[in-house]
Amino acid sequence: MTSTGIRLHAPAPGWSIDADVVVVGSGVAGLTAALRCEAAGLTTVVVTKALLDDGSTRWAQGGVAAALGEGDTPEQHLDDTLVAGVGLCDENAVRILVTEGPDAVRRLISTGAHFDTDADGDIELTREGGHHRRRIVHAGGDATGAEISRALVEAARARGVRMIENALVLDLLTDAEGRTAGVTLHVMGEGQHDGVGAVHAPAVVLATGGMGQVFSATTNPAVSTGDGVALALRAGAEVSDLEFVQFHPTVLFLGPDAEGQQPLVSEAVRGEGAHLVDADGVRFMVGQHELAELAPRDIVAKAITRRMQEQDAEHMFLDARHFGADMWEHRFPTILAACRAHGIDPVTEPIPIAPAAHYASGGVRTDARGRTTVPGLYACGEVACTGVHGANRLASNSLLEGLVYAERIVADITEQHAADLLHARVPVPVPHPDEPDHPLQTPEARFAIQRIMTEGAGVLRSAESLTRAAEQLQRLHTEAREALAENGKTAEPGVDTWEATNLLCVARVLVEAALRRAETRGCHWREDHADRDDANWRRHIVVRLNPDRSLAVRTTDTADFPPTRPHQPSQEQ
Repeated sequence: MTSTGIRLHAPAPGWSIDADVVVVGSGVAGLTAALRCEAAGLTTVVVTKALLDDGSTRWAQGGVAAALGEGDTPEQHLDDTLVAGVGLCDENAVRILVTEGPDAVRRLISTGAHFDTDADGDIELTREGGHHRRRIVHAGGDATGAEISRALVEAARARGVRMIENALVLDLLTDAEGRTAGVTLHVMGEGQHDGVGAVHAPAVVLATGGMGQVFSATTNPAVSTGDGVALALRAGAEVSDLEFVQFHPTVLFLGPDAEGQQPLVSEAVRGEGAHLVDADGVRFMVGQHELAELAPRDIVAKAITRRMQEQDAEHMFLDARHFGADMWEHRFPTILAACRAHGIDPVTEPIPIAPAAHYASGGVRTDARGRTTVPGLYACGEVACTGVHGANRLASNSLLEGLVYAERIVADITEQHAADLLHARVPVPVPHPDEPDHPLQTPEARFAIQRIMTEGAGVLRSAESLTRAAEQLQRLHTEAREALAENGKTAEPGVDTWEATNLLCVARVLVEAALRRAETRGCHWREDHADRDDANWRRHIVVRLNPDRSLAVRTTDTADFPPTRPHQPSQEQ
């Protein structure tokens, strides 16, 4: 592994603390990893960008998919996942997910999470798109993520896990051999530390969530700016499948100019019998797929977009008036409140909906134990590409992936920690650079990037739109580099400029991969290559950052991931 030597322009760390493990992120993946590390006796520090529960996990409505119901099996869950992934899932990674998933959910319950139960005390299960069985556990009707976040945050605090909140992670620290040595971070004026500092640790777990803020409209919170993927790229790690951004089909439509985080209307609403209709009340999904409204998300999002184009409409509708007030109030209280807050009453009228950026199926490439191509750097949750999701994530597999792969990461860290103690390995970070060599984007660049990505790399893409987006992104990149070269100046270091720089980094990779994948597969829809092409494209696009900040792009020979370590088999158990 060759480090790029690239770091964000930032002041040198003014303080530092030591740990065995630093976990970046406090969603389901991050806190599960932290709790398991702490239980294993490892000194653990959690770094999170805002407050502990401000990430994507608490916004999850639908639930957690696991084969817990009578008659359901992991094999059936595997089959549904592979179909949704359209030929690009790593079957071994999926098998790990579905076989270890049920017990991981039970451990989550033992941690303190309370899921909805029926009158007999049995866990209630619902169904979502792409699932042939009811296997989604949920909490508070449609507030599953909030309940999981509550339980994990309370457990972490009760066990005394050290937390650094309001902290944006900047870069990975590495030693002279390229091994992980911790992270640098900026604490935003709160708590025991302030300003730029460092956590020194031989193991770093990235659980930073997604990058939905690279688009103008998304279901992701404002903190989802691709920080983990950008950090990994600067550290020399490989990322894969970044072109596969899932656009959730049913996001509350707030107008053509709406930007930022948009209210989600959970797939579980369709799972309970809601219908997708156009302005005339016609159910346009009937006949398009055997599951109609419960087809995989990529199929539904494409159908909605196509119908909008045919009718020159800005949105479609989700009709669940037949639920009645009682079901809305008890099963979907969060969605009901969100709709009413925007002047829509789903009890008496259809809900206007349109697709919006929702989930990154790709990310930092890992093996079956969460190891990246940088020794000591791990990734889990949405920031990672484990091979589970392929070209399109199956509904409610995301929270499960966070649970299962966080636990596998801790097993590997514990093993590695014992070996390091035996050989007295203590990583020493290479010094912080004195001068800026990586220019920062201005805060205004964030909005320019979002407009470029929405217009050129949204639900519907083409060579023309992607080429235009690539040129516009490259212009932002080049202008900042030229300004630094000419006068040594760059944008002032700060949260806004670091986030904009991270967004530009992930946007460039996403567009480059989408431009190369000349086919339509899963949630990647090319209007100029409308068909799936297994002969040429049933394989992965892998990208890393060169030291000169250009992108090194390669395509795998098969649908299998190459190993993240030279000596290991492709996907070891």
